[in-house]
Amino acid sequence: MDVLIQQLFNGLTLGSVYSLVALGLTLVYGILHIPNFAHGALYMVGGYITLTMMTQAGLNYWIAIVVSCVVVGGLAVLMERLVFHPLRHAPAIHDKIAAIGIMLFLEALVQFVWGADYQTMTSPYGQVVNFAGVTLTMQRLLIIVATVVVMALLYFFLKKTFTGATIIAMSQNREGANLVGINTNRVAMLTFLISGALAAIAVSLAAPINLVFPGMGHLVLTKAFVIIILGGMGSIPGAIMGGYILGFTESLGATYISNDYKDLIAFVLLVLILTIKPNGLFPAKGGH
Repeated sequence: MDVLIQQLFNGLTLGSVYSLVALGLTLVYGILHIPNFAHGALYMVGGYITLTMMTQAGLNYWIAIVVSCVVVGGLAVLMERLVFHPLRHAPAIHDKIAAIGIMLFLEALVQFVWGADYQTMTSPYGQVVNFAGVTLTMQRLLIIVATVVVMALLYFFLKKTFTGATIIAMSQNREGANLVGINTNRVAMLTFLISGALAAIAVSLAAPINLVFPGMGHLVLTKAFVIIILGGMGSIPGAIMGGYILGFTESLGATYISNDYKDLIAFVLLVLILTIKPNGLFPAKGGH
């Protein structure tokens, strides 16, 4: 029983990180219908920025995360302005190729600046807590709590503010949003900014229990795509639910089946769910 509770807690931690990454990806897809393959590279850059701010600049963990959000968010906006915006009327394959190009460029840049070695990020929350026979680290608890807070703030922003309403309107119908006077360029930039910031928060929370290295975004990006397909492309509730479903499935699968197949579980789950529900669990409403 203790093992099950431990794994459920681990699944909650994993799912929280996956959901944050998938949220950023699904926001961009929901609005611009761009599968941003460079999102994993933004995640990776965020890890290096947070790490550098803490080790080189001597900043507090939380201030380092804020700096990382600003830098990665700014980088995402630059991507939108310099690459995706000029390609908006180009054939559909072009933005996908461009996104892969950005990903490769950022990985090469990171290797040039920081090297290819694995690096560790120390967290001020390294304490271990034993609760009802379950071992919890403060960092893992922090991941879960911080994710819930970020999701609640994002929900409030999208549902209760005018700017958030413009993002939702544009995700439902871009041409319609343009006709009623919504500045679609500004909304696109804001969406990329939020997407980049979410990736930076996710990696800053997850890196202390993992490692920081140039290829760290690959598997996370692949799983984020599995999640948004699983949940329904462009669906925000789908990204959140899909993230937690995958987190729990992986964690339990690693314990009760085999740790060797942990990363394969995501794809088996994807095939099973799409066989039953081809549009995902929570297909997004609105025009494409």
